[in-house]
Amino acid sequence: MQATVYKSTGSWYQVKAADGNTYKARIKGVFKIDGISSTNPIAVGDTVTIEFENTAENTVVINAIEPRKNYIARVSPHNKNAHHIVASNLTQSLLFATLKSPKTSSGFIDRFLVSAESQHVPAILIFNKADLYKQKELDTFEQFKETYTSCGYQVYLCSLFTGEGLEQIKHLLQNQITLLTGHSGVGKSTYINTLFPQLSLRTQEVSDWSGKGLHTTTFAEMFDVPGGGQLIDTPGIRELGVFDIERTELAHYFPEMRAAMHLCQFNNCMHINEPNCAIKEAVNMGAITVDRYASYLSILETMPKPR
Repeated sequence: MQATVYKSTGSWYQVKAADGNTYKARIKGVFKIDGISSTNPIAVGDTVTIEFENTAENTVVINAIEPRKNYIARVSPHNKNAHHIVASNLTQSLLFATLKSPKTSSGFIDRFLVSAESQHVPAILIFNKADLYKQKELDTFEQFKETYTSCGYQVYLCSLFTGEGLEQIKHLLQNQITLLTGHSGVGKSTYINTLFPQLSLRTQEVSDWSGKGLHTTTFAEMFDVPGGGQLIDTPGIRELGVFDIERTELAHYFPEMRAAMHLCQFNNCMHINEPNCAIKEAVNMGAITVDRYASYLSILETMPKPR
């Protein structure tokens, strides 16, 4: 019987089967997934094949995994050189960001967007905690909004504390398989509690001394959205890597660069020092922002160079 993985705790999984029932599951033997070298063999969102192990205890064994349509990965918490798949088989992703308490950097946002673009997962940006913003943060938000909407992304401003902008983002989840992610403390669990109070997810204040959020979600978990769809809540992500992408491909995952790169003189242009580079010209003309170009160079710098 086929099932969908709703929760992963490392050794045991919670799966929802085609019969509508939820079972506790474990992996049968050693899993090998071709083409993906992650630290976790099975992720939330995976479609798996199960067989009954113990009907009395409602436990099953996972004996196969279907090919993934896509996935979003993060730097492994236990090994900085490896990656951990956060969730798979998504139709969209919501990145929660804040400009204060804690502050989300543009570099983090851009790394996430590159990861989503590389897997063909549409991304939506939600800036929470508008109630804390003074004019400086509101001006920064307007700059972000202009930059990212011009690249084709949806951008929202809201305050889950006051309810400002909540109506706009309430219906984004309908009939979608949505990954909800961002740093700890940006309001992911509060968002879920606002929409689905029956879940009563734990939330915590941002640490006063560090300005960073405290982890309240320990494992990724999928929830059914009333009216249709699924939402995947994730632990706060401190660091995002870019995985399974070649250096020569990186510019393809910046939509504004993708639209202009065919005008470069050289097909293999890396948009750094090459003559007649359409990307650098677009930066000089203001068609591509300096910040986005700087993000491109910063990510490129962290990618392994060919030997």
